[in-house]
Formats: sequence, C-alpha cells, structure tokens
Amino acid sequence: MWDYTDKVMEHFRHPRNVGAIENADATGQVGSLVCGDALKLTLKINKETEVIEDAKFETFGCASAIASSSVLTEMIKGKTLSEAAKITNQDIADELGSLPAEKMHCSVMGMEALEAAIESYRQGGKPVVFEQESENIVCHCFNVSEEAIIKAIRTNHLTSVEDVTYFTKAGGACGRCKGEIQKILDKVNSCAVPQPADTEEKPFESLTIVEKIKRIEKVLEEDVRPQLNMDGGNVELIDVSGAVVKVRLLGMCSGCLAADATLKGFIEKTLKEKLDASISVERA
Repeated sequence: MWDYTDKVMEHFRHPRNVGAIENADATGQVGSLVCGDALKLTLKINKETEVIEDAKFETFGCASAIASSSVLTEMIKGKTLSEAAKITNQDIADELGSLPAEKMHCSVMGMEALEAAIESYRQGGKPVVFEQESENIVCHCFNVSEEAIIKAIRTNHLTSVEDVTYFTKAGGACGRCKGEIQKILDKVNSCAVPQPADTEEKPFESLTIVEKIKRIEKVLEEDVRPQLNMDGGNVELIDVSGAVVKVRLLGMCSGCLAADATLKGFIEKTLKEKLDASISVERA
C-alpha cells in the first residue's frame, strides 16, 4: 500500500467540490480513460475581477488523483486567474503534505487541467483539452511526447527513467521507450538539449496567459525588484489582461509620494523595453 499522508487520505475519503459547474465560465480537461486517468475542471469566474469564485472537478483515477484534484479546487478558489496560473504540480503535492514519488503524475495532471481551464476562459469559455502539441511521441502507451518529458525533467530535476515514469507515466506500460527516455535524460542533464529557440521570439500578444505571467515575472524578478529592494520597496504581480498588467506596490513603495512615477516611469518602462511596447501597468 502507498504511504499516503493524512491529508491525502482526508481528501480522498471526503473530496471537496466534486461535480461540474452548470454554465461554467471555463472548462479544462486532461488525460483519457484509455490512459487510466482523466480530470475535468470547471470554474466560475468573476468577469470584473477575474477571481475564481467556484471550482469543481470530475476525475477518474486513484486516490492521489482524487486528492490532488480536490485540494487544487480549494487552492484556486478566491485567487485571480493570474495567481492561479502560478500554481505548479509541486505546489499541489506540497499542499497535500507530499505524494508518493510513483504518484507525482497526479499532481501534474491537476496543473495541466488548470492551464487548460485558464486557456478556456481566455477563449470565451469553450472547453479546452490539454494536449501535447508534438509529433514526436516517445511513449505511445500513454501518448507522452519528448517535449513533455523534457519539461518534467527540467521542472522537477529528474535524474532517472524511474523518476520520469513517476511524473509523466512514460515507460510505465510496455517499457519499450525506456531506452529513449534515458537518452533524453542524458541530453537534458548534460545541457545538450537547449531551451526551445522560439520561446523568446513569440510576440507578447500571441502568448497564453500562463506564458505572459511567466515572462512578466522573469522581468520583475531580474530587472525590477532588485532596484526596488534597494530602497525597501517591492512589487507584486496581481493580474494580466491582454497588455494591461496590474501590480501592487509593497513596502516603502506603497506609500511613497513618487509611487506613480515608479509605476509608470520605471516598472512600465522596463516591461515595455523588455517585452512589448503595448504594455500598460496599473495599480491593483
């Protein structure tokens, strides 16, 4: 029997927010019954604030899949879409007090369903199924692409074929792809596989909400916060809608007489220079 935490068992035995929201504003799906796990996440979202007011799930899977889905709905309710988009599979596992290594793919499934749901909202509410956009499928039993394996290795610092199987299920059936998985591991961990060349070339306006948040956070972390920290200030990303970026000034910056100048003259200017000239920064 798996060594589950008390919190995992609690969410498994008494899952929260089970079902589907009628007339949902967003629907994200991931997995399939053929592969053994499937998750459907529906959201009710405040159109004015983009705060997730309700979240429900329907899942087919093991105790870890049910617990991960249940705790995810609790984690995202009350958060804006931008805040929810920052949640990783490790955050889900940590919220449960940990998951057995063999069951980490369940937390990944939750993260992917959330990404699909956010994309669904941005597309007007039409259901979105999380798919691996790749012709290079490594594991045909579970339809896992090389890109998905590389992402899992890099994000979770995986070092063995067994680790990859735990996080992606690749290699967990017939095992014929394990040799290819090992080759990918060797290349990634020896830095032979570069980051996708077109990542930084995609126009800002064409990025998904998740990609925009990651790009903005990178600039804030590397170019903005260090300067603000020198004067006892800081900045927090609150929301992103199109090219409008909403932030909250913290510390000494929050009550500073030059707050507006900091907002427009520094933060907005930096984001325009680093990312896109159409970006506008507002106080949340």
